Amino acid sequence: MSIHKSDSAATGLKKPAIPRAIWALGFVSLFMDLSSELTHSLLPLFMVGTLGASALTVGVIEGTAEATAMIVKVFSGAISDLIGRRKGLLLLGYGLAALTKPLFPLATSVETVFAARFLDRIGKGIRDAPRDALIADIAPSEIRGACFGLRQSMDTAGAFLGPLVAILLMAALSGNIQLVLWFAVIPAFISVGIILVRLKEPVRDTSIHRFRAPIRWSILPEFSTSYWWIVIVGAIFTLARFSEAFLVLRAQQIGLAPTWVPTVMVVMALFYALSAYPVGKLSDRIGRITLLGIGLVLLILADLALAKFSSIGGLMAGVALWGLHMGFSEGILTTLVADTTPSEFKGTAFGVFNLVSGLAMLLASVIAGWFWEMHGSTTTFYAGAVFALGALFLIYFWQKQEPVPKNQATQ
Repeated sequence: MSIHKSDSAATGLKKPAIPRAIWALGFVSLFMDLSSELTHSLLPLFMVGTLGASALTVGVIEGTAEATAMIVKVFSGAISDLIGRRKGLLLLGYGLAALTKPLFPLATSVETVFAARFLDRIGKGIRDAPRDALIADIAPSEIRGACFGLRQSMDTAGAFLGPLVAILLMAALSGNIQLVLWFAVIPAFISVGIILVRLKEPVRDTSIHRFRAPIRWSILPEFSTSYWWIVIVGAIFTLARFSEAFLVLRAQQIGLAPTWVPTVMVVMALFYALSAYPVGKLSDRIGRITLLGIGLVLLILADLALAKFSSIGGLMAGVALWGLHMGFSEGILTTLVADTTPSEFKGTAFGVFNLVSGLAMLLASVIAGWFWEMHGSTTTFYAGAVFALGALFLIYFWQKQEPVPKNQATQ
């Protein structure tokens, strides 16, 4: 199972450096994820412990929020293709997310939290597809996996720092969750500042896009069979990995004190951050599908550990495996989308991919919450393992039927 080997590796030429704009996007992601994960590492406890929400309610809120983000991406990606500019949409998306951060500590009801999460994820949906398309625009094809992996690693470094800051603040502020949530506002606005001051994007010819609708459904049949396989695999993969809110609830269920519950997100993000860039770089030399298969095996092992073990050590082992599976899959999936689509329609391609994945995320989190309420937490994780196993069989069948052509990244 091989896909996309570097032309530079074949010719012995030195690979180009990662562009400055990608480093800027990495720092934008780092600060916003620090803000978001500081919030999200405490939000399930806040909803269940303070506001009295059930696990099913948490699943519905998280699933709806994440699905909203992914569904909005289909429009933002297509619009970025239409106007030929990505930065304005990034500024709008990150700006909206920053403006929602004060709503969480001000919330006195589940409905307010839902509204804040909904608006926050609309911001994410606006920014993510244009951001990925911008990376695809400016990343040299022979280091595309490394560029996506770097951005993902810096994003995940923020996801590591956010819960760590949450732990320190919870300890310093005597477990006052609402007061701690106020600190998430600061890094969110730093990320917006970096976009304004440091991010430059290449000038693109927009004349060919000027007189068409933002979403041209008629171009979808022009996308390769390999792209549609990636869309299907991504959807099944998403069904297998429901919201990380359930990892936080599992930690609380096992008996971790509220101050230390964010440790779950710290451990997950640490293993995610440590693996994302090396895996992305490795994918430029060996098969991306092989690495994606390894990610699915890691997810199966994570689900089994989280279902079977009721000790803190077992919990952390499962969480570490969960983080590794993210490192082996998130950047790989986005790179595969970039590899298999024409350059002028990458925004649309990322949007459609995320639309389908968003619907799967909504379904996954509702199913996870229902299993948790009706059959217990262990059933939730066993169900995730079954979905992951299904995705693993699917990519094996895909490679037997439709091997991905090499070096499609140059399209």
